[in-house]
Amino acid sequence: MQFHFSDHVLDTVRRELVRGNERLEIEPQVFDLLAYLVQNRDRVVSKDNLIEAIWQGRVVSESTLTSRINAARKAVGDNGQDQRLIRTLARKGFRFVGTVAESVEPAAPSESAAAAPAAPVSAPAPASVHTAPLDRPGIAVLPFVNMSGEPEQEYFSDGISEDVITALSRLRWVYVIARNSSFVYKDRAVHLAQIGSELGVGYVVQGSVRKAGDRVRITAQLNAVATGSHIWAERYDRALADVFAVQDEISQAIVAAIEPQLYAAEDSHARRGTPDSLDAWDLVMRALSHYWRVTRQDNVVAQALLEKAISIDPNYGQALGVLATSHAFTAHMGWEDMETAMPIAERAARAAIRADSEDPWAHHALACVLLVARRFDDSLAEFERALQLNPSFALAQGFYGLALSYCGHWEAADLAARRALRLSPRDPCAAIYCGIAAYAQFVGGNYEEAIRLSREGLRLKADFVGAHRVLTAAAAMAGRHEEARAALG
Repeated sequence: MQFHFSDHVLDTVRRELVRGNERLEIEPQVFDLLAYLVQNRDRVVSKDNLIEAIWQGRVVSESTLTSRINAARKAVGDNGQDQRLIRTLARKGFRFVGTVAESVEPAAPSESAAAAPAAPVSAPAPASVHTAPLDRPGIAVLPFVNMSGEPEQEYFSDGISEDVITALSRLRWVYVIARNSSFVYKDRAVHLAQIGSELGVGYVVQGSVRKAGDRVRITAQLNAVATGSHIWAERYDRALADVFAVQDEISQAIVAAIEPQLYAAEDSHARRGTPDSLDAWDLVMRALSHYWRVTRQDNVVAQALLEKAISIDPNYGQALGVLATSHAFTAHMGWEDMETAMPIAERAARAAIRADSEDPWAHHALACVLLVARRFDDSLAEFERALQLNPSFALAQGFYGLALSYCGHWEAADLAARRALRLSPRDPCAAIYCGIAAYAQFVGGNYEEAIRLSREGLRLKADFVGAHRVLTAAAAMAGRHEEARAALG
């Protein structure tokens, strides 16, 4: 459908806004908001209507909504003073007041489509589950295939799929297709491109379950729809002593492994655009790719990208949360002056909570700030909130262990750090998790184990100051003075 107003054409099929012969750049969320206002121009649209339609009912700050309205006005050559096209009605909402003409541009059928036989009634293609492209990555989890040869094991393979869907749904920056839609493809051989088109997603998770005796082997892979290629694949072998515990463990491990791969994939998309054309989302994806490299210079680059994202959208919760985390982390690593970094981190963390109180990054960032301030009880509560929102958040799990260590709860701290390692064994922060586990063992008086874990952390990241500190102290306490002097040097 095309909507003609002023000298613009809004094409909801191609998702284009055109002025004259110029195709205008517009953020997906702003496009959806503009389209919603145009399509509902016969009535006043309340703030609640917009939040339900554009943000699916998620809590959105007043300033975020205002910024999107302002962006929509700017896109169509309007402004808050003139309100020629988008009018604000005090205490009521918004209405598109421009004169609109509608037209339908028929799509020319391709030769292959014209020649193709009609789909059989017995196997209809599922209807698309959304009406417009998403403002964040979309992912579908297909039913894991039961390869055990035992029909009664279907519940287990289906249970793994459902648990992965539930765990992925806790990542607020990802749109996850609901079970009832993705399970339409159960026992059907369908090409990735068709699934991507029908469900409107860019990524698909597939897997299989093979049970033999008291053991189970689960494979999982993440695929990019656009290229049909595998982004990530992993195999998990487990004993089946507790079926439900295995389901929980595997689903969380899969999600922990998938999340950084999605960040990397989205970052590669962002790199196709020039810096001036990047929106806030693309900038955050670039920033995260630098943050996860765990170097001083990469964190400097990440912070600059995040600040640019926040200048575009001052209420971008995840951008604020990652910025706060980066400053707190660089201070912890000794890469940034504590007195300079921590006020920046605290301001950004609290702004992140205000912008999106359900974002795990926001609570993780505030937890790190409170940890440095030695407000341990408050820090633990924030880490626990972050992990409640996303149990697969390995970074929060690791630093939760550090906070527990500072409180003297070394056994719980060791478990948290090892859980972070188990959740994300290929994590660039694995060296830091080893260092936190080493510190937990040091607090518990287990100096030999602290030395071993410190050395493992240094093997993974030779310049990790925290591991050097623990190694020096643990070696000294164990009476290994030459080793302590070497570590100190």
